[in-house]
Formats: sequence, structure tokens, C-alpha cells
Amino acid sequence: MKLIIAEKPSVSKNIADALKIKGRQDGYFEGNGYIVTWAFGHLLQLYDAKDYDDKMSTWKMENFPFIPQVFKYKVKSNPRDREKPDTGAKKQLKIIQSLMRRPDVDGIISACDYDREGQVIGDSIIYNLKTDKTVYRLLLNEWTPAEVMNGLENIKLNTELRPLQDAGVSRQWADWVIGINLTSVATLKYQKGKGKALNIGRVLLPTLKIIYDRDKEIEKFVPENYYKLQATFKTKDEQEYEGTYIEGKEEKFKSKETLEEIQQKLIDKPGIVSDKQVQKKKEYPPFLFNLSNLQGYITNKYKGWTSDKVLKVAQSLYEKKFITYPRTASVALEESLVGKTAKVLETLTEDLPYKDEVKFVKSKRIFDNSKVESHSAIVPTYLKPKKLSTDEEQVYQAIKNRFIMQFMPVAEYEETRIETKITGADLKGLFISKGKVQLVEGWKKVEKVQSKDTILPLVQVNDDVDLVKHEITTHVTKPPKQHTERTLLRVMETCGKNYDGEGTDEESLNAILSGFSIGTPATRAETIKKLKDVGYITTQNKNLLCTDLGRKLIETFPIKDLFNLEFTGRLEKSLNDIEKRSFTKDEFLQLIFDFTTKAVETIKNEKEITINEVASQRKPNEIIGKCPVCGHAVIEGQKGFGCSNWKNGCKFVIWKNDKFLATMKKKPTKTMVKALLKNGIAPVKGLTSKKGNKFDANLRYEKNADNEYFSWKMEFDK
Repeated sequence: MKLIIAEKPSVSKNIADALKIKGRQDGYFEGNGYIVTWAFGHLLQLYDAKDYDDKMSTWKMENFPFIPQVFKYKVKSNPRDREKPDTGAKKQLKIIQSLMRRPDVDGIISACDYDREGQVIGDSIIYNLKTDKTVYRLLLNEWTPAEVMNGLENIKLNTELRPLQDAGVSRQWADWVIGINLTSVATLKYQKGKGKALNIGRVLLPTLKIIYDRDKEIEKFVPENYYKLQATFKTKDEQEYEGTYIEGKEEKFKSKETLEEIQQKLIDKPGIVSDKQVQKKKEYPPFLFNLSNLQGYITNKYKGWTSDKVLKVAQSLYEKKFITYPRTASVALEESLVGKTAKVLETLTEDLPYKDEVKFVKSKRIFDNSKVESHSAIVPTYLKPKKLSTDEEQVYQAIKNRFIMQFMPVAEYEETRIETKITGADLKGLFISKGKVQLVEGWKKVEKVQSKDTILPLVQVNDDVDLVKHEITTHVTKPPKQHTERTLLRVMETCGKNYDGEGTDEESLNAILSGFSIGTPATRAETIKKLKDVGYITTQNKNLLCTDLGRKLIETFPIKDLFNLEFTGRLEKSLNDIEKRSFTKDEFLQLIFDFTTKAVETIKNEKEITINEVASQRKPNEIIGKCPVCGHAVIEGQKGFGCSNWKNGCKFVIWKNDKFLATMKKKPTKTMVKALLKNGIAPVKGLTSKKGNKFDANLRYEKNADNEYFSWKMEFDK
């Protein structure tokens, strides 16, 4: 009997289904020679500092640096009360321990995700519970039944994954040491008043610096005018085309006078076509998605998405067996997946209107071991989803479409470049006209990508043309754009190497695959979310901006290495090198401990400056919306949501114990009131009828015609 430990209940169910196990017990499945149990992600967490030593219960400058001799684990804390262990985690650990000790269990298989984090989750449970039984590792990229069965036939000894475990605990312990020490010392030194700590992290600060630097670039940017000279020419058969004046390679001129002098020379002068070049060009589809590119694509295309949400939705699709492992840095597939990929493609394209154009090819652009690090790119599995939520549908379709594009014809277009010289004018430059015509739509059909055609008239070299008109146009240089999650992820992924592209050039691919980055595909979204949560950055539409607190931290905090992309990139690369056995856990941790000790001493010796002053004043009431009677702000009080203008006689209020809603076992919520004030109508779910049945309805809160009070109106969707 083998005991399989999965990372989550949903994954253990996938494994049990593949093994055709029907028997479910409390905390595990059993049957057909296997027991399948699960964790809830991390069941264990590292000790807090005060667990090692009581003196660490209160933060005192003299207690730091604090680096444990041995790192220990405990049951993860209850999220509502960090002083107590999580009861669910405690219970599940006991179940796993009793299963591991069963005499009929002769081997344990860790089936946690095949990455650093998954390795640590499985190993921390198995080795902290202690066992003398052989431990194996199930390494899978997807949870389809066929893949689970294939994986179980090819399990490895867990000892072979020791470098992955070393990299995982190195990352975990390093972040604990830097976080605990520098967060504590920075808060003691630079914060006045009690409140949230000043968060200091190995990945957090360089990410903040990227946004800060872009904000500064925009602030310092001085717009400049530049000018262009545009001309319109007419051919013998009365067709017109436009051209832009160019000298050398320059078409933007700082001096308007220069172009005005050229304009004078154009008066009453004809033109001649001095050169014409026509080239057929190919457009290849964008590469398969890795996690960062998927997050960038979705957050850029749809409103309301964050990279954190994209990861959660992709994880859900992975656990439901519809896509392969999402936390990957690769944009290609392993060459061993050729046969499987062909079958997936056949299954996914059988109903497409353009299926005749889909052709499986074994291309180096798609299948290339040298461009795969640990996990292949994200692609769909052979299982077709029958029903998905709107969010899941958007992410799944993006992955599916990107996959199908690889096997569609390459798009082709014709590019025409015409050079027109002015006859009889002493000019250094000439006019350039460019045209583009799409010849083959190819992969663009998949997402109906529109190509803009610019059609030029049919002319030949030495054709005479008339100069119909010319004008000088004024333009202004534009500042760099604020970072969005898409552009920020790109910088994090490559530590700034050519982040404006799609990540397909060799230099940035090599940076990604060597691990020279800020964070990992799995942690970047979490980092961006944390920067927002701790108040270092804020969002404006899709743009990310530094807050005053974030700016002060960067300009004051003395440990400049933590803001440095190169420094952080080297640390991340060292973790990657531990996985590849070219660097050791001990060397890495010594580096971190020395850095932390030195950093703490530096902060202690710095002059007293306040980065953050936490005010202890009462929070102002949140404005819920605009009063429909007098236009003043509606705010939440103890007993209801009412107009702030009540002292002057406005009677608008929605009571929290509203009798009409109470008959349907509902109370008004902030969300409901916001919707009513903004849209005049609020969709409400889970109302209870007199018979006790649940139903949904749209509610309006409308002023009575004969008095100044309001009444509820109920509507139903057709």
C-alpha cells in the first residue's frame, strides 16, 4: 500500500479519480492499493521569532539581528488569531501522521506541485512527522487521468529532488531572516506611532524601486516640440499618396525654420519616383504563454484583472485538469511532448471553422528543450471544459487560442516603400511613403486580429508625379508611460533586460531561463499585491504609482542593495544554481546571514528620520455615494446609511434593520447601497420567501410621490 500526499484536496480528488478509488474517509481516499490524502498548501510554517526566545515577544533594537541556530516548524497559525494553531491544519496533520504510521503502508509519495514551494510543502510535512519508510516523488505537469497513471509508473526517489528542496528552504529561510530582522529594525527606527509595520522584503523593495524610477522619469520629463514635413503626391492616373520628408534617417526636426526653408524650395516643383521596394514579410504568432506573459496579456486586455487574480484562475483551471502547470517561466514545450501535443491539438480543433488550416508541425519554435526550465509553457490538456465561469473562460480561451495559433499558417503581408524626389530642387532629403497589405491572415484568424492595410497606388521607378500639397505638422515628445502590471512583470522577469518586447529575444530568454530575475513566476503576483496592501503603491486605472510612503522609504532606507535589480537578480540566480547543484544551500544562507547582520548594524547607526508617522485619529466616514435628494455624501452610521446633510433637514436614510428587507431575512450591505446610489438598482442574491425558498431579485429604493420618504420596489430578470 502506497500513501500519496497531494498539495490540495482538489488535486487528491483528481488522483483518486485517476486510480478509480471510490472510498472516501475522513481526510483521505482509500482503494486499489493506494491511500490518497492532502495538505491545504502549507500545513506547517516557520517558527515566529518569539517561539525561539521569549525576549523576542516585544521588538527591541538590542535584540537584533536575530538568526536562529536551527530553523523549526510549527502548525500554521489560525488566520483570525495568530497566537493559536489552525484547527483544520492540526487535524489534517494528525490524519497524515496516522496514515504514515499504518503498518500496511510501505512507501510514501509526495504529489505536491513540481516546484520549490511544492517540494518544501511535501518535505516539511513528511520529515517533520518523521518516517523510516521510503519517500518517493510524483512529478507531474498536469492532472489528467492519463498523466497521473503515467506519472505513478515513473515515480522517483525523493532524495533525487534534494537540490530542489535545498533551493526551496533557502528561499524560505532567507526571506524569513531578511523580513523579520529588517522589518522590525526599520519599523523601530523609522516609524512613529503604532500601526502596520514598515514592510521590508528581498523581492518587495526592488519591485517598488522599478515603479519609483518610472515615476521619477515622468516627473523629470520635459516635453519638446518637433516638426514633420508631410506632402501629398498625385500620379498620372489621378491617384494620391502621402510621403514624409526624411534627411538621412531623420524625419523629426527640432527646427521649424529648417522645414519652412525646404517648403519654399517645393513651390511649383514636380516629383519623381526615385525608388520602389516591395517585400513579402512573415509574421509569426507570439510564443506560447509562460505565467508572466499570460498575466500581462490578461491584465492588459480585460478590465478589473490583477496578476494575482490571473494566477488564481489559472491555478483553478490546472486543478480542474484543463491546462498544464501554470507557474512556469518557459515559452516552449519539451521535445518529448510532440506526440501528446498532436493529440491535444486534434481534440481542441475538431469543431473550428478553420480546422482545415490547422496543421501539426514539430517546430523548434514550439518544441525546444534548451528553452524549457523545469516546466514547459502553459497549454491546454486533452480534456475539454463543459462549463467554466466567465473568469475561467477568459483565461482558458487565451491559453487555448495561443496554443492553436502555433499550428496555423504564418501570416504574410506585403510591404511597399516608395521614395519620391523633388525635381529641380536642391534638397538633401526625399519623401518616404510606406504601404502594407495583408496577404495571408494565417494565425490572426484565431483571435480575429485586425491588420491595418495602407494601400499605395501602383507606380514605377522614374514615374513623374505632381506635388499637390505640403504642410508642416507640429508634434510633442511624450513622457514614458506609467508601469502597468504587464510592464512591471516583464521587468521583474528579466531584471530589466529588454522588457518592452514580448520576451522572445535571446538575451531576455537566457535571463529568464537562468533564473536571473526578481522573484519567481509563482511569487511575482503576490509581490505586486503586497505592495498595494502595505500602501507602498497605488493603482490609477491600469497604471501603478508610488505612494508618498513608498517614495519616502526608497529615498531614506539606507540598505541600497535591496533596491538594486542586479543584487536581487543574483540572489534569485543563486537559488536557481542550488537547484542545478552549482551552488550550495550553506553558501547561500551564509551570504544572507552576513548581509542581514551588516544591514541591521547600518540601520542602527543611521540618523533618526521618520519615514512613516501613524496618526491615531479616528477614521473619517467612508463616502458610500451621492444622496438622491440633495446631492450631499451618503455615509455609513451605526444604525443606517444616511445623508451627511441630515442636520439641515435631509431625511434620506436606509436603515440597517429595514423591516421590508427583514421579511426576506436580509440586511442592507454597503455594496447594495453603493449600487443603488450609483445605478438606481441593486442585484440582491439569497432573499428568502415566506415559504423559506431562496431567490434573487433586483431592488430599487424610490421616493414616494406623496411624501418625502422612500419605498422598496422589486424586479426580476426575465
